[in-house]
Amino acid sequence: MSELSVKGDAKQTGAPRALLLGALALVGLTIVGSGMARVTDVGTSRMAPSSPVQTLLLRFDDLADGGVAVRNAVDGSQIYKVEPAADGFIRATMRGLARERIRSGVGPEIPFKLTRWSDGTLSLLDETSGRRIDLDAFGPTNAGAFAQFFSSQELLK
Repeated sequence: MSELSVKGDAKQTGAPRALLLGALALVGLTIVGSGMARVTDVGTSRMAPSSPVQTLLLRFDDLADGGVAVRNAVDGSQIYKVEPAADGFIRATMRGLARERIRSGVGPEIPFKLTRWSDGTLSLLDETSGRRIDLDAFGPTNAGAFAQFFSSQELLK
């Protein structure tokens, strides 16, 4: 008869203690390091502040033919017409902002503010909600859809 004998203690199951302590130390070091970076601003990058170069106050009015009239809110002149089923980015952006206004009970009397910044970027601000859309985040073609309002305005002068 053969006997199987086990000498010493039974083998420990699970991860080795040294591995667990090392992982715990790594997590702790990561937390301390990120906290120090936040406090001291080490490793952060900031964009230089830019200033507004051009600003247009705009109103968007629905037309009977399904188009949208883009108007200068200062004098009421039409600076652009969004044709029916065209300019999808302009339509989608303004539809989203208008939906927020309707939920808040705000009408179209307060204009939207389109700004060209000194760094070349464009933003659209709805002052009723405080929502600012950085249009360049959607690519140059989509930002250009709004940038054309500035050139349209210049042609009218």
